[in-house]
Amino acid sequence: MNTKYILLFSFLFISTFGFAQNMKEGFSYLENGKYQQAETFFKTVLQEYPTNKTARLCYGRAVGLNGNAAEAKKIFNNLLKDFPNDFEVKLNYGESLLWNQEFDLAKAYYQKLVVEDAKSFPALLGFANTLSNLKEYDSALLYVNKALEVLPGNLNAMTSKKYIYLGNAYQKQQAQQYLEAEKILKECVSLFANDTNALLNLANLYLIMDELDKAKITYDTLLESSKNVSDKITVLNGWALIEHLKGKEKLALKTSQLAYDSLAENVEATVIQQTRERYIQALIWNKKYAKAAKLIDEIIKEQPNENWVLALRATLNVYKSNFKQSLADYDQILVNDSTSFDGNLGKANVLKALGRYDDAIAAAEKTLTFYNNQKDATNFIKELKMKFTPFYDGKVSYTFDNGDNEAFSVQNTIEFPFSTRLKLLGNYTYRTTNNTVTNNKATSHAASAGLSYQVFPNMTFKGTLGITSANAETNDFTQLLADFSLNIKPFKLQTLDIGYKREIQSFNADLLDREIVQNNLYANYNVSTNFNLGWFTQYYYTMQNDNNSRHLVFTSLYYNILSKPSLKVGLNYQYITFEKQVPSIYFSPKKFNAGEIFLNLIKDENITKADEWFYELTAATGLQYIEDQERQSTYRFQGKLGYKFSDRCMANVFGTRSNIASATAAGFTFTEVGIRVKWVFGEAKTQLNQVLQF
Repeated sequence: MNTKYILLFSFLFISTFGFAQNMKEGFSYLENGKYQQAETFFKTVLQEYPTNKTARLCYGRAVGLNGNAAEAKKIFNNLLKDFPNDFEVKLNYGESLLWNQEFDLAKAYYQKLVVEDAKSFPALLGFANTLSNLKEYDSALLYVNKALEVLPGNLNAMTSKKYIYLGNAYQKQQAQQYLEAEKILKECVSLFANDTNALLNLANLYLIMDELDKAKITYDTLLESSKNVSDKITVLNGWALIEHLKGKEKLALKTSQLAYDSLAENVEATVIQQTRERYIQALIWNKKYAKAAKLIDEIIKEQPNENWVLALRATLNVYKSNFKQSLADYDQILVNDSTSFDGNLGKANVLKALGRYDDAIAAAEKTLTFYNNQKDATNFIKELKMKFTPFYDGKVSYTFDNGDNEAFSVQNTIEFPFSTRLKLLGNYTYRTTNNTVTNNKATSHAASAGLSYQVFPNMTFKGTLGITSANAETNDFTQLLADFSLNIKPFKLQTLDIGYKREIQSFNADLLDREIVQNNLYANYNVSTNFNLGWFTQYYYTMQNDNNSRHLVFTSLYYNILSKPSLKVGLNYQYITFEKQVPSIYFSPKKFNAGEIFLNLIKDENITKADEWFYELTAATGLQYIEDQERQSTYRFQGKLGYKFSDRCMANVFGTRSNIASATAAGFTFTEVGIRVKWVFGEAKTQLNQVLQF
């Protein structure tokens, strides 16, 4: 509760002094908020009447209300020495404690005053405001109601009561007791006839609760009761945010444009700032970066070091993946104000994007030192730490094709982080396959373990070693498995994987029986852009122990139509060539070309909330050319549907259907179905202990 809402005492008692008319001008200054003039006036009076109690009281009030709270307290303290039993002096001294924000002292002092005079309106209201500042809202409400019993409908008391309600609701909101906060705000809205502040607080609460429809209704109520253009523009700003949270970015921009175009001289300064801010945000959400940058530059010329403008520029640079520039702006915000919410949590998000995870967690935790239990900060820490929490991922699948091959597979993966930089990796796979015509059967077991280590924020090494043992129709063997790779982010919006992988051809029983070892050198390169276009390229060079070799090139050009859920379309092209052709054993053309168009729809499981569904669907069709044969049409369908039971447990079913040439044959149809479960267990590991530190 801001102390500006504390009571202003009546000065009727001064009429008892014979020279009251001489001080009428000074009283007028006080009543009309002209505190500097009042201070000068009563200082002059005291030069002639230095011991006059009324003049001293008025001078003390003028000094305090003019911003010199400490000096006012001294003045009233001296008055108390001279008039220790004067209740009016006591009331003024109590108020000076509020001016000095000495709320604990004020609480003890007002407790005595309300005992001394239980019907004193100033004492009751002063005590209520003291308790409100101490966030003891239930007691504050009790005493403000007692004050209103003495003076029903008093404007100062009603104002205090409203802010007690708002403060109490905010306290509940910060404690994430949302239903209780909602109840308090609804009561406040009812009691104060759709008060603007109460409605805005209620709408904001619904946004935090993700109750977007209720937020919209609340803004609608504010629009109906609004009395000025500022309130109407505020409603439009709220509507724009709601549309953004619903993923309707174009509508958000259209709504924000209406608000922006409505700005005029009679609009409150704070609303003008909020509207300009929302409009630039809407431009950024819609990737209209050039226009957003131009507006930001114009405002920076006017206000070069304002935090809200720096935060907008930082946000723009985040969307453009200019994370270092964004970090510089957030650092400047924190130089200006170390307690800034945007500065602290914004910096945390940028540090996360830069791969500086420990620093990101520290920045978010610092945010909580200023904003206790704040939802965005606590969720940020929770979600980031979840990335470094042990998990198990299990998958069971059944596959079959028109070559009479069947396979059953169980795959178990575990990841155990020691810190944000070091993880232990483990995998065990059991697979059995057979041909229903030849009755050729094979079983394999594969186990591997390794480490993932973040060498630099933009470079991660991953290495696993393992063995596979197989029992086939004519051959039992054990072979080494290996996979070593570097994931590099060479430039913004670009990723590069380079690696080596040793594996066994195990698609069907015949291949497993032949013990064909593949040594792969590979590279994956992906380029994204700020205008929704992306390009992925993959290259494999494979050396086999049957003295054959393979070159494989795959490239995909895609365009992101939507972000939530992700929807993209694109073109894929694949080229394969083998040094030797052994078609009787496996698909090994001298040249193979395939092209397809595809559509991919994803609701990412990683951003899906608990108790919600997630899904993925890929549909593709195209043509393939094998050697000099006539072209063949192809199709491919992949999908999964899952449910997130909690932040730690999810499950999904999946399936694939394709007729694209495989490692075994051309002109075949392949089908796979299965189920997968992921379970996150244990606690997050974000710091290496001294034994494990590198």
